[in-house]
Amino acid sequence: MKKIMTAVALFGLAIAASAAPQAVVDAVQAPAWRDRDGRAEPLAPGMELRSRDRVRTGEGSRVYLRLADGSTVKLGEHGELLAERLGPSERQFFSAALNVAKGAFRFTTDKLRKLSRRDVTIRVATVTAGIRGTDIWGKTEPERDFVCLLEGRITVSHQDGDSREMSEPLTFYVAPRNQPPRGIEAADPETVKKWAAETEIQAGAGVTRRGGKWKLLLASIDGQQAALEVYDRVAGAGYAAAIRPRIVGEAIRYEILLRNLASKGEAEVLAAKVKARLGLEARPTL
Repeated sequence: MKKIMTAVALFGLAIAASAAPQAVVDAVQAPAWRDRDGRAEPLAPGMELRSRDRVRTGEGSRVYLRLADGSTVKLGEHGELLAERLGPSERQFFSAALNVAKGAFRFTTDKLRKLSRRDVTIRVATVTAGIRGTDIWGKTEPERDFVCLLEGRITVSHQDGDSREMSEPLTFYVAPRNQPPRGIEAADPETVKKWAAETEIQAGAGVTRRGGKWKLLLASIDGQQAALEVYDRVAGAGYAAAIRPRIVGEAIRYEILLRNLASKGEAEVLAAKVKARLGLEARPTL
């Protein structure tokens, strides 16, 4: 009987693991989008990602993604990341294949999770990095692709067949476009700081995060069609708006909102951005 109960419990855990999201949007410095099945929609905190989803960022944008194993993937502006594979492997530990087609990224695992088993590869155009518990930064540029090891150990390989092990912090693998790879080089710490800033969310930049309590009221409109037109304009610009109908007297007004802002200050900054870009007079609200 005890064995049967144990088997049932393990089966329940397996079902729960398979149902859990393999990646979730943690924070967004808009504009940013998710492409799925030929349709683009603005990224919002809490949005789940699955295999074959593509994440894109616009000018001045940053996005943080939280993977099911607890790792964080950060994407800088004008970036494009394809989740080629997200999900447990045949051995039931976390597995992912990510393809950074444009821009800069960072992959980070906290110290408590470095011992967890995982099978993660990140392709940066011509260079592929096999991830063990580690912290890496990389970028694809018109003239080169490169991956910088900040901490831990990785295996990097080039599409021409070159393969290297990297274990020294602040070293990077360089692959010039249409030339043989240059191999592993030492990175200047100040240069690495500048690189890292390209994927870090900027304080006071109007960022939306999971759990944020503040909202930004973009518009309050009579008429469903007029509200949908504003909603479509906001969403097309890369901001994850929502429509909330409210009864005012005997009429219905439609509020267009941006949610998940962590503070009034973040909401005020985002209000200024929305006004400059879309001409909407927005105001913060709880």
